[in-house]
Amino acid sequence: MNSFSNQHVLVVGGSSGIGAATAKAFAEAGATVTIAARDIHKLSTAAAEIGHGVETAVIDTTDVTQVDAFFAQRAPFDHIVISAARTPGGPIRQLALDDAAAAMDSKFWGAYRVARAARINTGGSLTFVSGFLSVRPSKSSVLQGAINAALEALARGLALELSPIRVNTVSPGMIDTPLWHRMPADARQAMFESAAARLPAGRVGQPNDIARAVLFLAGNGFSTGSTVLVDGGGAIA
Repeated sequence: MNSFSNQHVLVVGGSSGIGAATAKAFAEAGATVTIAARDIHKLSTAAAEIGHGVETAVIDTTDVTQVDAFFAQRAPFDHIVISAARTPGGPIRQLALDDAAAAMDSKFWGAYRVARAARINTGGSLTFVSGFLSVRPSKSSVLQGAINAALEALARGLALELSPIRVNTVSPGMIDTPLWHRMPADARQAMFESAAARLPAGRVGQPNDIARAVLFLAGNGFSTGSTVLVDGGGAIA
């Protein structure tokens, strides 16, 4: 694994799930890590679990004033990862337009606001987290697929605009994160077992699977404009 000693990393959405796993992986690789999210209590809990002197920052990516102020007050980072999003979903004829707009505002425009305001050192990187629905749409999650595809296209364009800063995307499949913990445990387990039976990898993903891909892209100086699928074969199953 690459060493990130003496490098400063920001993980937006670092208080749980993929973001927390990514922050921990960077910290274990020697980076000085800041995790950012909306909820100070979740941030404090995550920082204690991650250890390594991880710092915290409260950022609401839907608030452009807050995002701009945060980066104006901070020295440039070497690597920034954005995994924060709240995306209500469902069939488009059932999903309220306000909820659809909120999903787009959170995942796409939130990432856009951060990318617009962020200061990143030359040779550094910006990594988005999208989702495999961008390449394998679901009839019950059309909006999520569209948002993920838009995020991946944004990354490719920014790889040109922000060069030599590198911009990439990691696209996860079904990952066992706290997002699913709202479901009853037996229903969640049945869903995971059904998914695992369909996937060539034979299992659902874990946050660490995605974290390893993020660190690969951040540490590989020849990777930019790339979208890396880490979906257990979900896009081809």
